[in-house]
Amino acid sequence: MKKLFAAGLFALFAVAASAQETASAAPLFALTLHGPDDKPMALALLKGKPLLVNFWARWCGPCRKEIPDLAAMHAKFRGQGLAMVGIAIEDATNRDSVREFAKAYEMNYTLLIGGVEQGIELMRALGNAKGGLPFTIVIDQRGRIVAQKLGAMSRAEMEAAIWPIL
Repeated sequence: MKKLFAAGLFALFAVAASAQETASAAPLFALTLHGPDDKPMALALLKGKPLLVNFWARWCGPCRKEIPDLAAMHAKFRGQGLAMVGIAIEDATNRDSVREFAKAYEMNYTLLIGGVEQGIELMRALGNAKGGLPFTIVIDQRGRIVAQKLGAMSRAEMEAAIWPIL
């Protein structure tokens, strides 16, 4: 139990420490992206809500590994007001492939297609200078990025980042 508690504290501090160097979430809220169904969604609609945003791609191995944990976190916290968005770094012409992938991986949260160039540019504007995947940010109700991570997040890291914004 002590090891689990220590691991949780470590995850909390690792995620919180990375948040100290974060950028503004304004570029995210300024966009309207389309889902795999081609329906547009203005991300400004999510401002004021606790929010987890995950950038991913079908070809990304670490993304595939963390998707089940993201789906579990969405199921666990959506009743507490958490909004979760997955932004695919995919070309808009791949809508059918993204939709099939999402179904196969049981992605139960909002999915949008960011495009390749626009998606990478957005990640960089949000603090991911390397443009790597997966990339996750956690935004509080005031619209501040309070945590971010380049690379797959564990379930413990996700929970440690989510709890403070609920």
